[in-house]
Amino acid sequence: MSTSAGQTTVPFSLPSFAAEVGDAVVKVLDSGWVTTGPQTAEFEQDFADFLGAEHVVAVASCTAAIELSLRALELPPGSAVLTPSLTFCGAINAILHAGHRPVLVDIDEDTLVPSPATVEAAAARARPAAMVVQNQAGYPVDVPALAGAAGLDRSRVVEDVAHGPGAARGGVPVGADSQAACFSFYATKNLPIGEGGAVATRDAAFAERVRSLRLHGMSKDSWRRYLPGGSWSYDVKKLGLKANMTDVQAAIGRAQLHALPEWQRRRAELAARYDEALRGLPGVVLPQRDLGEGVQHAWHLYQVRVPGREAVITELEKAGVSTSVHFIPAHRLTVYRDLLDDHELGPLPATDRVAEGLLSLPLYPRLGDAAQDRVVDALAGALRSRG
Repeated sequence: MSTSAGQTTVPFSLPSFAAEVGDAVVKVLDSGWVTTGPQTAEFEQDFADFLGAEHVVAVASCTAAIELSLRALELPPGSAVLTPSLTFCGAINAILHAGHRPVLVDIDEDTLVPSPATVEAAAARARPAAMVVQNQAGYPVDVPALAGAAGLDRSRVVEDVAHGPGAARGGVPVGADSQAACFSFYATKNLPIGEGGAVATRDAAFAERVRSLRLHGMSKDSWRRYLPGGSWSYDVKKLGLKANMTDVQAAIGRAQLHALPEWQRRRAELAARYDEALRGLPGVVLPQRDLGEGVQHAWHLYQVRVPGREAVITELEKAGVSTSVHFIPAHRLTVYRDLLDDHELGPLPATDRVAEGLLSLPLYPRLGDAAQDRVVDALAGALRSRG
């Protein structure tokens, strides 16, 4: 794509693919088994080893991972589930589809994630049975602190880590010690497969419940039924979903995992270059950098806050720079305003203030230094044009 001035557009995101991906896919196609099977099992083990997790269950998407995790918690129907309003609509939908009630939580204006204070305030509006917390942009939330503020055991916290992997807290990778850490492998994510997700958990029984629920609640998937010595017989004890990963996706994921550490290094390098170049621009608020000891950001997104965002976006588009906004807060979306009660919707003053100026700049391993410099120059020019 080119701009009217003939310059190539800087995309907001481009997926990276390891050199081994093509061969890995061909091998699966030649094997004759392309749905959930041996490659999926291998990917689950590879990803568990990468995270340091006890168990990983591969599923169709992060949204499915959140819903399956909530179902596997076996909460009473209609339970109150705390979650930030500044999140993707899929996370809110997952709570509703699991048969529960989202109670929206405000954020800390520096980290863009809930704080113990905002969680405590939301918990006072409802008696939560669980919580879904998001690692916004790749910033790892403090799960024990938030669980304590909500009056919940950590086993009732589902972590939305669609903006990982690669994050860590206390030197421990996100997902290594979780009840349910839900990952995304969408095309723009840090580990891009195209589609797909996973649940990482320390709980073997929980993992088995998710494994069954991802395929309608069946006691055995087709791979296990047709292994040597297997049987066609199965049972369905719980209502589940059709939310399994295919072996084609899993083969891509296994190849991608080898490249992920270098991609994460490049993301951190690009984030540091943005910090240096944008520091001091009038009206610009940069992402939180005082992360604390042992805290590692995954840098899925580089989010700034700018004055006059719509005008800035227009100027950046004219300069050939694509951007995005993460996210329109859930309490501003029609369906949730219609479905949720006032005490479930807020108040959310910090979210409202922050949401007016949030802007996500291009950030991905294939972004070159020269293209990143164009983004910086275009942003500086857009701000100058506002006077």
